[in-house]
Amino acid sequence: MQLIAVYITVLLIWSTTPLGIVWSAESVSPSLALLLRMSIALVLGAVIIKLFKIEFPWHKRAVYFYGVSTVGVAGGMFFTYLAAPTMPSGILSLIFGLAPLLSGVFAQKLLGEKPFSVSKKLALVLAFSGLVIVCYDKLFATQGELNIRLIDFLYVLCAVNLFSLSGVLIKKVELNINPVASTVGTLIVSMPIFLLSWLIFDGSGMPVDFEARSMWSIVYLGVFGSLLGFVGYFYILKRLSASTVSLVTLITPVMAIFLGNQLNNEAVTDSLMIGASLIILGLFLYFFGNKTIWMLALSPRK
Repeated sequence: MQLIAVYITVLLIWSTTPLGIVWSAESVSPSLALLLRMSIALVLGAVIIKLFKIEFPWHKRAVYFYGVSTVGVAGGMFFTYLAAPTMPSGILSLIFGLAPLLSGVFAQKLLGEKPFSVSKKLALVLAFSGLVIVCYDKLFATQGELNIRLIDFLYVLCAVNLFSLSGVLIKKVELNINPVASTVGTLIVSMPIFLLSWLIFDGSGMPVDFEARSMWSIVYLGVFGSLLGFVGYFYILKRLSASTVSLVTLITPVMAIFLGNQLNNEAVTDSLMIGASLIILGLFLYFFGNKTIWMLALSPRK
């Protein structure tokens, strides 16, 4: 029951995180929004470790674990925030929906998992075809719609690849560690990257026009999106397969597109719906394709 509750919590947090990222970068530079978000999470996490006397390992294997986690946290978040100023939250979540498919590819290479079946290969074709449709729709948006730069799509693709790679690398590390310690350790290792990226890309100090929505979005992402989200992520990742953890991306794009449309006036075009449907269908086929085929083959015929 506890595992299910944590899984649902991660699902809800991941569904609202894309919109929070977009809002947080409205009046704050992306690099500063990311630095503030992670700083809040690190401070709160450190306080929790101190208050509850949680063991915080810093030996060689633990540091390696924090390092491979940083690939997804720092690398993935850095590229995501670069795209945030022009990338609608629904599309951001939709592209991250490719994580389980990419995790499967990395798992074959790094964990020696079996090659993809025919249904999983078809799932890849469907999902990436949907992504092409979404990209084409937003790259050549009609008048009055948001036109997204190609570089921003590439940023998010880099982010989801790093996130997927990190999740698979984590599975290779045999380490029994508290999820809060995992989160704080990863943030400690990641913080120099966040600070350096801010100094390089901005470094101009706090903005004058610090709008309330950006501020509260940063606070929400620091407490929920980073601390609770990462704690929940590390908790279920050590207890479930990487692909099963990524199953939340089958649901989060739908919720994120709905929230973006209702709360941020993000356009939902026919091309977006077709592309999103193909991606979600590809994800469904990836996870349940073999079972569905067997059920159809064994079902009694009239």
